[in-house]
Amino acid sequence: MTDLSVPPVDAPASPATARLLAEAAGRIDAPDVVLAMSRAGVRTVHTGGSAEPGPIPRERLHHELGSASKPFAGLLLARLVAQGRVRYEDRAADLLAPGLPVHPAVRRITLRHLLTHTSGLPGLPADFYPQAVPRWSSDPYGNYPADRVVRAFLRARPRHRPGTRWHYSNFAVSVLGHTLAAATGTPWEVLLHQQVLAPLGLEATLLRPGPDGTDATGHRRDGTPLPALDTGGFTAAGALRSSPLDLLTFLEAHVGGAAGSPTDPSLATALTEVTRPVLRRGWRHTHTHTLTWFQHPTPYGPVLFHAGATLGQQAFLGFRPGTGLAVAATATRRVHRADTFVATAYGLLTETR
Repeated sequence: MTDLSVPPVDAPASPATARLLAEAAGRIDAPDVVLAMSRAGVRTVHTGGSAEPGPIPRERLHHELGSASKPFAGLLLARLVAQGRVRYEDRAADLLAPGLPVHPAVRRITLRHLLTHTSGLPGLPADFYPQAVPRWSSDPYGNYPADRVVRAFLRARPRHRPGTRWHYSNFAVSVLGHTLAAATGTPWEVLLHQQVLAPLGLEATLLRPGPDGTDATGHRRDGTPLPALDTGGFTAAGALRSSPLDLLTFLEAHVGGAAGSPTDPSLATALTEVTRPVLRRGWRHTHTHTLTWFQHPTPYGPVLFHAGATLGQQAFLGFRPGTGLAVAATATRRVHRADTFVATAYGLLTETR
């Protein structure tokens, strides 16, 4: 493995932090591993893995984020609300298909329900699986386009009354993306770039594969390389690709690190809004969620985080509000039952003073 320290903002990276990341990376089995930490704006990045590094440093490649794309969708919604363009309580069906008859429960689903996994919708549409199963390990989403996601939503029969139960749903967050595009008259890719990526300076964060040689290659558990993932109509739920350095910039905006405090009031408001707890679930309501982040208590204060996985890659994003600590991690091997990736990245966030 090789160790790389990113040039700091105003102080040298800590050797102790570099050792911490190197030790953590040794516990992760993947062709490519990147562990990146920002502490009060001072960055330390460790890169390694079992594969030989390519001409572009691993920390500058575009990595598939999978469900770690969802915090970007959440920040977008929060900013549009801060701008007065939509409201959390707007009903999705009214924005997507005004006047179209839908099930009463579907009519009650709001933008907040979609983002917080309380819509009552299943994880994926019922008719998704017949077309996906034959290509489950190679391309399960590509043949399920945006218009089909919207039609599945409009004819859905939610399992629970919206707002009453939490059930993780890629379907719901994907519908949110299409709804915001309809409400603003702006394609999702353009909307996300205008409202989130460009204002935060995230030039290496994309919704589709980049130029040849700039994307990390995912791998199956046996090490076989995989082509880039096509998320079909589920763009908002998991299509983003980003470099670990861009991910640190995104997280630093949430903790007030190197990215600094946004000058735009709506973006500053949105960054605050997405860190505020909005619901509790589970036994004795011990699981806390913000609009878009999972939140856990630690001896050093609450941590907010989200993980993601695609067919051959994994990503982890997390930070401790008010402390300046943020962790971004990526790995290029499919997740498996004994995988240590998420636990290792989470430990960096929760066990570091």
